[in-house]
Amino acid sequence: MWFKNLQLYRLPAKWDMSIEKLEEQLAKKTFQPCGSQDMESRGWMSPLGNEVLVHAVGDQWLIALGAEGKLLPSSVVKQVADERAEEIAEQQGYKLGRKQLKDLREQITQELLPRAFTRRRKVYAWIDPVNGWLAVDASSPARAEDVLEMLRQSLDSFPLALLRTELSPVSAMADWLAGDEAPGGFTIDQDCELRSVTEDKAAVRYVRHSLEGDEVKGHLAAGKLPTRLALTFDDRISFVLTEKLEIKRLDFLDVVRDQIEGSAEDAEALFNAEFALMTGELARLLPAVVEALGGEVKAAEASPVVSGSVTASDAPF
Repeated sequence: MWFKNLQLYRLPAKWDMSIEKLEEQLAKKTFQPCGSQDMESRGWMSPLGNEVLVHAVGDQWLIALGAEGKLLPSSVVKQVADERAEEIAEQQGYKLGRKQLKDLREQITQELLPRAFTRRRKVYAWIDPVNGWLAVDASSPARAEDVLEMLRQSLDSFPLALLRTELSPVSAMADWLAGDEAPGGFTIDQDCELRSVTEDKAAVRYVRHSLEGDEVKGHLAAGKLPTRLALTFDDRISFVLTEKLEIKRLDFLDVVRDQIEGSAEDAEALFNAEFALMTGELARLLPAVVEALGGEVKAAEASPVVSGSVTASDAPF
């Protein structure tokens, strides 16, 4: 149980939600497989594969959104519809009109849906009700929005806000690279992306390459800004910080993972040990990231997350 990405949001500290109440409200929207005519289906699943929708280890909670979608490429629908349209045209002596073709494609879609393959996925979200964190293990805000939208539909009250910091990640990362120095507790690794703010959007990517010296500083001087930067925290966690304040390629290093090696008696015990260790490490990392970005904007100044997708325009940078 190790998250790979973090899409970060803020809940009020000491969030007024008990685990029993959360379990009860999520149960209203449990996952059901796609029916024969359903293109997709979403709902809450047990993170551990049992009947419990909110898995708790200590005061840390884990929930999981299940999603299933039919694999029915539009090219397949078009091919079958075109073949059917030719047969109809031969029978009636003239080609189908645009509206008739559209109706035929919809009919073909309904015919093929029951035979389509399905793909199922599970998206995890970590809730820290004590410190007010909600983190979704998703590679993009759009994928995390699936979880947020289902939470809005399931919960009576969902006081969620975007995480906002005094410094934007772009300006902070630029300062770190220009000074060849990361903030306290962090080290700069060897992956980085710099992108021009001009219309051409020229980009330079460094992979396993030293970021010290004049080369990177030259790109900064030319107006390129860092959009991704690989960092390591306390020699325990490596990750990539993005311009949108996302944490990607999260990797708990051996010094962390070795703490539970051989200590778990079964799969559930291992799951719980990894989750406890992961959340403990993240409880140290996240405040450190916020501090490195100048601290968190006061709650009264931060904007809530409203219904709809969270996009780059929502961010303060």
